[in-house]
Amino acid sequence: MTVSRSPIWRSIQALAVSLAGVSLACSAPTPDSSAVGSTSSADSPSEFVNPMVQSALSTRQMYYALGRDGRTDPDFSLVFDQEIVRIPMRDGIELHTEIYRPVDQSGDLPIILTRTPYGLNQTPNGYTALLRMYPDLIEDDYLFVFQDTRGRNASDGEFVTLSPMREDRTEEGATDESTDAYDTIEWLVTNVEQNNGRVGTLGISYGGFLTTRALVDPHPALKAASPQATCADMFIGDDWHHNGAFRLEYAFGWISAMEADLIRGEPLGSYDNYESFLELGPLSNINKNILHGQAPSWNAFTEHPNLDDYWLYGMCGVLPHIQPVTVPTLNVTGWYDAEDFYGPIEVYKKYEATDEKDLNHLVLGPWYHGGWSFGPGRRLGAIDFESNTAEWYRNEIQAPWFAYWLKDEGEIDLPEVWAFRTGANTWESFDSWPPREGIERRSLYLRADGGLSFDPPTEIGDEAVDRYISDPDNPVPFRKRPIGYDGWPEWQAEDQRLAHGRPDVLTYTSQVLEEDLTITGEPIANLFAATTGTDSDWIVKLIDVYPQRYEPEPAMSGFQFLAAAEVFRGRYRTSFESPEPLAAGQVLPYEVNLRSRNHTFKAGHQIMVQIQSTWFPLIDRNPQTFVDSIYEAVAEDFETATQSVYRSTEFPSHLSLPVREP
Repeated sequence: MTVSRSPIWRSIQALAVSLAGVSLACSAPTPDSSAVGSTSSADSPSEFVNPMVQSALSTRQMYYALGRDGRTDPDFSLVFDQEIVRIPMRDGIELHTEIYRPVDQSGDLPIILTRTPYGLNQTPNGYTALLRMYPDLIEDDYLFVFQDTRGRNASDGEFVTLSPMREDRTEEGATDESTDAYDTIEWLVTNVEQNNGRVGTLGISYGGFLTTRALVDPHPALKAASPQATCADMFIGDDWHHNGAFRLEYAFGWISAMEADLIRGEPLGSYDNYESFLELGPLSNINKNILHGQAPSWNAFTEHPNLDDYWLYGMCGVLPHIQPVTVPTLNVTGWYDAEDFYGPIEVYKKYEATDEKDLNHLVLGPWYHGGWSFGPGRRLGAIDFESNTAEWYRNEIQAPWFAYWLKDEGEIDLPEVWAFRTGANTWESFDSWPPREGIERRSLYLRADGGLSFDPPTEIGDEAVDRYISDPDNPVPFRKRPIGYDGWPEWQAEDQRLAHGRPDVLTYTSQVLEEDLTITGEPIANLFAATTGTDSDWIVKLIDVYPQRYEPEPAMSGFQFLAAAEVFRGRYRTSFESPEPLAAGQVLPYEVNLRSRNHTFKAGHQIMVQIQSTWFPLIDRNPQTFVDSIYEAVAEDFETATQSVYRSTEFPSHLSLPVREP
């Protein structure tokens, strides 16, 4: 797809000259460049030379050198004229909005709208730093609009986290994020000079949620929308819970900052969140000792401990409000998004069910939360993807896609799904997700002596079992300690040897693979397990084990790469709405969906499965005795339990893998 580029590059070159005294050769590395192994100069913004020395830099490279090196605040006034307005909503509330017009605008341009609760983060010259996120779009010439959402920062009104849709959409004057988006677009196309009447909107995480709301009863001028890393269901698979298990560390950090005005992590005392949350004790102590009832979302956990209408409709609640697709929609997520990986895929599926004009698309890349929006995307922690995947996405997918729908430029040649295949490190196209053709379900069985095999077990009786003791006072850490918030985005790329060998972690390993094995779709763990308690968590991790002597990159020798993982809270085995105690000592089946993956286990590698019952403080500690609400549990409720995982002919625990045909 070919798109004409704007003469705005002259303004950016002038900006480079104005900052010629800044040496970029020693700039702080981006998250992508802080991994094991070296990074080429084409991979890291920190290695761009001074723009005064090399005037031949491309516009995009120069933009990164000035805006993404971690030190330089670009003077966007050389590139844009700024206008600050307050846009009235239908109920009279006014929202703070900033409009950025290219200084060399010569004709009517479309509008790119971003709405956010996180602030516009002004640079020293008063321009929003959010412009740094869109170098690819800046080159193509747009009017950029950024807005504080209702009740946040400089906007009026009351902020409600991931607020529900208004109950009666016919009620005059009733508002929600959908109407705020509509009213904003109406004001912009009516009042902003030299706009071409077309608006595109995009956002990441909370911004992705807001983008889905803009697609409910969309404004006629909305011609393209890209919800990226949106939530969909905060009880089943996104930020607050996974399969009913509470995501403690992340939920506390976000809610305490957004709703209680606390600095993230500050109330915890110790730098090591593992130690801090253990010292805090049961969840009930957090409101009693820190939040004091000031955070509505935290209060809701106690008020709604199980799946109910609050989780389906009130908190995020995207899926019930998805309408037939009329606006071109580009859904985006990363395989290693630690916050909202479930949501984008489920939202894509729901849109796809009503997409009669092939307007709905999905991009799945090797990124952490929002990692596609900046940096090269060459590495994630120690893992090298062998190409600049984030740059490729921005330049070859996002920019041409918006240009086509908003400016009639180029041609659309976008498959239904673009998915990066880790292990093989290649992009692939699919007609649907998960793909249906060329996939064979194969069972990988847990076997004796810590083995894994595609051959079913032959053992019979109660001796074909492996046991461990789960102690909530000594939980398995989900990351290498000390655990701080600073390493959160990339934790899924950490070497899983951090848990391997613990007595409360079962490990099963295949023989060395003689040929590549690719899984594409949703791996599902089918466990037959028992506990001496009356409640339990089950965590299953699917791991790619590198050769013990890995000559291409010796530092990766024996590395245990987390290919997929998920937790399931046992009380919800039969119903997320009506939890029940587990029958102590009884063998019960559990199905744990490890979520979508597209990964190749290379020949010479091994497949590993780890099973455990704590994953702390990513997941709160299960008392392992059934209580009505874990959010109200007290210290006396917590007990050790003996966990048994069976691997017999009668109870053949296994992983069902979506194996690609060679």
